[in-house]
Order: sequence, then C-alpha cells, then structure tokens
Amino acid sequence: MQPIRISEKLSIGAQPTEGEFALLASQGFKMVINARPDAEDAAQPGSATEQTAAEKAGMAYAFVPVTGAAITDADVFAFKSGLRQAAGPVFAHCKTGMRALTLHALGEVLDGHMEADDVVSFGSRHGFDLAGAKAWLERRATQKPQVKGFYDPRTFSIQYVVTDPATKRCAIIDPVLDFDEKSGATATTQADAILAYVGEQGLTVEWILDTHPHADHFSAAQYLKAQTGAQTAIGEQVVAVQKLWKGLYNWPQLATDGSQWDRLFAHGERFKIGSLDGSVLFSPGHTMASITYVIGDAGFVHDTLFMPDGGTARADFPGGSAKALWASIQAILALPDETRLFTGHDYQPGGRAPRWESTVGQQKQSNAHIVGHDEAAFVALREARDKTLSMPKLILHALQVNIRGGRLPEPESNGRRYLKIPLDALGGAAWDDAA
Repeated sequence: MQPIRISEKLSIGAQPTEGEFALLASQGFKMVINARPDAEDAAQPGSATEQTAAEKAGMAYAFVPVTGAAITDADVFAFKSGLRQAAGPVFAHCKTGMRALTLHALGEVLDGHMEADDVVSFGSRHGFDLAGAKAWLERRATQKPQVKGFYDPRTFSIQYVVTDPATKRCAIIDPVLDFDEKSGATATTQADAILAYVGEQGLTVEWILDTHPHADHFSAAQYLKAQTGAQTAIGEQVVAVQKLWKGLYNWPQLATDGSQWDRLFAHGERFKIGSLDGSVLFSPGHTMASITYVIGDAGFVHDTLFMPDGGTARADFPGGSAKALWASIQAILALPDETRLFTGHDYQPGGRAPRWESTVGQQKQSNAHIVGHDEAAFVALREARDKTLSMPKLILHALQVNIRGGRLPEPESNGRRYLKIPLDALGGAAWDDAA
C-alpha cells in the first residue's frame, strides 16, 4: 500500500492492512477516510477494525462507504467535510483508491474548483479512469428538480431545498427550528443556513412543506414563512392529529381545522414549483397524517423509508400503524425504479457518514426491513422492534408546536413562552435508561 499524493491535504490509496495504520500515522497522516463498504471481500478488515486501528495510532477516522453507481451528493459532502475538519494530511482509501479519488474530484467540481470537462484528465494524471465521475456529473446536471439536503446532527434530520433550475423557484421541505430541551432555548441556526443558501443561489421560495407533524424536532415553517412570504402546506389528515393531541394536551382552545397552514393537501393533489409538477401521496403508518411529496423524479418520504441499511420508520406513535406503513411503502415502491427517494432522518448505521438519497430500485433490492418480507412478516418485525424503542425525547415538546404549523406558544403576561408537558400520556412506551 503506497499512498498517492493528490494535494497537500489529501493522499489516496488501496485498502491498508490492519498493521499499516501505524505506518500511515508515522508518515504524518492525521485522519483516515474509508470509502469502502464492509464485506466487499473476506480479506478486508472492516470499518470497526479500521477505526480501532486508526484511533490506536492517533488518527481520526471517518466512514463514507460508497459504490460507484450509487454515489450521492451526501457522500460527496461527507468526504469534503472529513477533509475540511481533519487536523492535518488525510489518507483516503477504498479497494484501489478509485472511489476515494472520485469523491474528491466530484467535490472539487461541485465547489467550483475544477471544471467537469477536466475530471477525466485529472484522474489520468494520477493513474485512474474517472469516466464514471464525468458521467455522474452529466446525470446530475440533467436531474429535475435539483435537491440540496441540510443535515441537522442534533436531531438526525434532513431538511431540503427543492429547486426548479429553469425558473429558480423552490420549496423548502421539513425545516428544523433549533431547540435545546435542557435550557429551553430556541434558535434559527438551521433555518438561517437554508435562507443563506436560497440567497446565494438567487432562489425564490414558493412553498414551505411539511410531510407530517414531527415528534423529534420543532418545525421552522412559521419562521421561514415570515422571512420569505411563501405558502405553508401539509397533508389534510393533520386535522386528525390535531384532534388526538388536543385531548392529550387538554387544550380546548386549539383549532383543529388545519387553519394554521395556508394549504392542506389531499391524496393525489397536484401543485407546481416553478415549471415542475408536484403531487401528493397519502403515506400513513408512521403518523395518521404522513404524506410523500413527488416532485419531478424525486420523492420526499421522511419517516416512511430510511436509507436501505436503516430500514423503515417506527409506527407506534398515537395513531400509527405498522400495517398502514407497509401499504404506504408499497405505494412508494410502485414509482419508477429510477425515482430518487429522499428520507427525513439518518441515524448513521455502523457509524457511517450521514446519507439521505436512494432510489426506488435500491430500496426494493436492499432495504433491511423489506427484502424477503411479506406484509405479515414486516408487521411482526416492525411491532416487535417498536416495543423496544423509547419515545423521542422531544415528542411532548414538539407536537404542541408542530400541530400549530411551527408556531411557538404565545407569550404569557410576563413575556415568556411556556410549553405544557402532560404526564403519563404515552403509557406503555419503553424507558430510555441512558443518563
């Protein structure tokens, strides 16, 4: 294994043995990025072994597993983030170094440091054929809509800006309002990052869309509406969620007609983002009100399907149903195989970097909760797993905000806002024993 120097910060190479990590550290490397999925062949050490060896040698470690055909913007972002955060030179590898160099080259193009037409010659200078990277860039340039994901590590959530490149009009999907339950503090850090991107790209926000009332983060829909003037929307079954939680919160003054949003979407309803067509799939199961937005060749599924290695979302919230979730998943998987699917959470299975984009075809081939299961087996798996899960730490905080379209409680006479937490309202949930 001989590192190939690409820049002052980056070298790439083939798979190192477990014993070669100390050698890499002695050569001055401060971080290892592993771009190789586990179990590609019996001889590779695997990510857990690599991480232990890297840290024992005093190096940081990042796991960005990719295959050439399935690289996404999230993978490129994770690779760039590793390089940016490293305290010194980085050694990145896969089996041969090809995928590591591909991720780097794609990042250079997306950052404007290299032209797409120069990718193949750049690869040739280092002994690699990057024709696949050039093809990836060409495919990406023709995709409609353009999708930018924003990952929030506090809640493992992904927020999206979905843009029509022809008109520069966009929608924001499932934005996060920052909340610290320990101090009660709120902030707009995540939403402001989205607004900064919108400004940098010269976009006009037409819609602020929620897929459902979220249980693990506050919605920034109202804040973004105030900043942009865009319409807010959610699925029409939100009224059923409002009625359920009105009782749990003992909240007689809560309006349960969905009037907190500008538009309530019915199943099959269509809308526009610039010149792009959007439509709505009713996708109950995780909640009674969950919907999927299908915009061009992209579907936004939030808490219905996770990445294939993460399986599917829980279905044990009030009004949830594993049987309904199975039916919703089948409707999503009936879309064309090439449809891009964007999930709303990623919990980084195996310690890999966050990912959020797959395709219908990939989900059908490898989703951990779907492949090899019929409805009965899925329901049994989902219900058994849900019994072991504690409730999200923010569910009782977030729902009273999110069933009002992201509005915080009104200030009381002293000028402060207060949340109301019902005790013993979610009986039967597993306890989280973590301190």
